[in-house]
Amino acid sequence: MALPEVAVVILNYNGRSYLESFLPSVMASTYGNKRVVVADNASTDDSLAFVRQHYPSIEILTHPVNEGFAGGYNWALKEVSSDYYVLLNSDVSVTPGWIEPIIALMEQDKRIAACQPKMLSFQQPDLFEYAGACGGWIDNLGYPFSRGRIFDICETDAGQYNEPQPIFWATGAAMFVRAGVYHELGGLDGTFFAHQEEIDLCWRMQLAGYRIMACPQSVVYHVGAGTLPRGGRKVYLNFRNNLIMLCKNLTRSEKVWKLPLRFLLDAISAWKGLLTGDTAFFKAIFFAHMAVIGRILTDYQRTKPQAKPLKELEGVYHGSVVWQYFIKHKTRFHEILGKKND
Repeated sequence: MALPEVAVVILNYNGRSYLESFLPSVMASTYGNKRVVVADNASTDDSLAFVRQHYPSIEILTHPVNEGFAGGYNWALKEVSSDYYVLLNSDVSVTPGWIEPIIALMEQDKRIAACQPKMLSFQQPDLFEYAGACGGWIDNLGYPFSRGRIFDICETDAGQYNEPQPIFWATGAAMFVRAGVYHELGGLDGTFFAHQEEIDLCWRMQLAGYRIMACPQSVVYHVGAGTLPRGGRKVYLNFRNNLIMLCKNLTRSEKVWKLPLRFLLDAISAWKGLLTGDTAFFKAIFFAHMAVIGRILTDYQRTKPQAKPLKELEGVYHGSVVWQYFIKHKTRFHEILGKKND
């Protein structure tokens, strides 16, 4: 049988140094039916000149404006016809056979809409990397975490998560997606710009009856940014987008109590930041809340109520990861879940 086509699409914004460092590993991938695409998000450096000179076989797409991760991939993937997409960050080093095990897994089960590899730290290869580790989960209140990473703590990879497992979300840093499903569900939410848009997409995939998987037999190494800096636009987008995601995807009965509780917990975090002198962190959360309240009063009051509560989906911890981490001081995925997810 012919191998399904896989389009590895790298979204680039002023990433010349990353492309120079990591394109060689991508081009050395052993999968027999792949194409590599660099989608440029209005870069002002010499990224594209470098690619054209050194990698003439790579397809290049250009966009006149920077619409962030979400908008950038939405315009790019409209231009790419393939069986599968890989949304790959420019700062990821891949291993030669990283594509084969994931495509084999997705071909065996057509319900799998998205899948991610094991993601390790480029700087410390024995550690899981912050952005996804070995598969994303979510708790009962919508806080994301990963197999191998709880808040700021990244575990050492000792093979403890080496079995393919259903997860709630696949990392956007190296996300394999069934192309037809991506377009069927409207792709990423462009209003997110960046941060947590892949979680929202995976949630919508599950609501549509699909599955999300982690395939640790595929291994990649991510430079990443580690923990996000407190304050500023990144914190604003993370808090705003997480709450918007809850507004979109929770059932009506869940929203009644989960949204007020989340606003309260966020406010406590903001005030704690302010009392310790971090005014930027406080302002970022305040403006995120104002933006979400505006959405609730306009767009999302017309959102169709979802039929499946969060607890019925895969990759959901039915308790509070905040409680387990900050109060009970559990910092490992297996410590939080225990033997049962209850």
